[in-house]
Amino acid sequence: MLDTTATLFSHVKPGETPWQAEGLREFFLYRDLGVSESTRGRVIAQLVKANAAPEQGTGWHRHEADFHIVFMLKGWARFMYGTQETLVAAGDVVHQRPGIVHYLFDYSPDMEYLEVVGPSDFGTVDVPGPCAVPTPEPWA
Repeated sequence: MLDTTATLFSHVKPGETPWQAEGLREFFLYRDLGVSESTRGRVIAQLVKANAAPEQGTGWHRHEADFHIVFMLKGWARFMYGTQETLVAAGDVVHQRPGIVHYLFDYSPDMEYLEVVGPSDFGTVDVPGPCAVPTPEPWA
């Protein structure tokens, strides 16, 4: 049975946590939703949004995580998952299976997504890519 005393109640309202540039990628802004603290590091939930045009994208990488879900709230992003190009648009949900090699290479100026990852201190490892990546479209 799950020990419910190991987690805390959390309720974060819009504006209670700021958008911050301190995150995995300098071209994104991140907004913590309080889940990491309330789950004692088991899970992180954060909003991620575009802060600058994609020049090089994320590069090929994989995450050291038990699970990773992306729910696109606004706009769109183009990913390579292995050799498969995937357009993720508003309303889409992606479960990035543990260890999947991927590259976010293009996104709209209004891109914003909810990211839920466990554990909250997941790692990111740069890896060689399995194929070439399309060039991002310039922002108008």
